Amino acid sequence: MRSIIVIYMLKTFSKDLAAVLKNDPAASGAMEVLLTYSGFHALQMHRLAHFLYKSKCRFFARLVSQASRFLTGIEIHPGAKIGQGVFIDHGAGVVIGQTAVVCNNVTIYQGVTLGGTGKDKGAKRHPTIGCGVMISAGAKVLGNITIGQGSKIGANAVVLKDIPPNATAVGVPAKIKSIDGKRVPEKDEKHLDPVMEEIEKLHALIDELTKGK
Repeated sequence: MRSIIVIYMLKTFSKDLAAVLKNDPAASGAMEVLLTYSGFHALQMHRLAHFLYKSKCRFFARLVSQASRFLTGIEIHPGAKIGQGVFIDHGAGVVIGQTAVVCNNVTIYQGVTLGGTGKDKGAKRHPTIGCGVMISAGAKVLGNITIGQGSKIGANAVVLKDIPPNATAVGVPAKIKSIDGKRVPEKDEKHLDPVMEEIEKLHALIDELTKGK
């Protein structure tokens, strides 16, 4: 069992390292990443904290996560599940909540929050980020929602609802601007946003009532 855990951790370590070298043109080599990249350091410390968390050593898991926050400026709850090949670039201010799930090959930039809504213990309160997603600087992804694989979240966007795969979402609140590289016409945006759709229905009803007077 121990050998399996060691092999898994070494595999994850190598994929995290490879992700930095692949995605950051400023990285001059593996040694530079190992010694100076805070996002890489935060991920490795999180993997230790998550192992302790799953082993019911919750106090020591929190100690490791808080030490990581102090050293890197990145706060990842030990309960968060993070896949392989994740790249946290310029990670200052990144916050990842307890029930968040980050799948493989995700890129996260500085100031990103994967936050929760609600206070129910044991409930899924944080987002699930699909494989290959890119979340730009300052974006907030909040609640038990899913960001489909291959999607892109724009800088400073506030995402409050599910985003389909291979979509681009921007704005506050975030709206889907393209899917599979094809721009979503403005007339169709409301169909992807249930709140806006209901507002449009209310406006139409008010117009009908006004005309009847």
